[in-house]
Amino acid sequence: MVFLEAEMSWNVLISPSQLDRKGLLLRKAIIVCLLEDVTNRRASKEHGYYIAVNQLKAISEGKVRELTGDVLFPVTFTCITQKPMKGEVMVGYVDRILKHGVFLKSGPVESIFMAEKSMSDYKYIGGENPMFMNDHSKLEKGTAVRFKVMGFRWMEADRQFQLLATIAGDFLGPL
Repeated sequence: MVFLEAEMSWNVLISPSQLDRKGLLLRKAIIVCLLEDVTNRRASKEHGYYIAVNQLKAISEGKVRELTGDVLFPVTFTCITQKPMKGEVMVGYVDRILKHGVFLKSGPVESIFMAEKSMSDYKYIGGENPMFMNDHSKLEKGTAVRFKVMGFRWMEADRQFQLLATIAGDFLGPL
């Protein structure tokens, strides 16, 4: 997947116990809360998967919430993201094998499906350790695979992308 740098603006909520007159602890608390928020949000349709906060550019003036005393700080920062692209060649690992295809994982992407139809000369072999085999190689759990992204969609409920993959093409398949 392609690494991108995106500039984003979020609101960070700080509790009164984390506030400090000197400001140094406040900046630290804002950075810690921002990192937690990025980790919890995981990904977005627009930017892809959040990999790392790169730079904190600005912290705007906080607004106190009357009922709780929490302070809401608008922050601007840059973040390294990773977003799948159609036609991109990636490397992943076989996670699960079913009769109708294989599920792969690659980096932050945990839902990549490669249908049996896209594995032209591979045949399913069931049993205790199911696999797909052809004359030259086999796909079993843990096998590294170079594949091409045929398409993807964003799943809002899971906050992740689902990819459809193929190994039909030159230099694609088990490594």
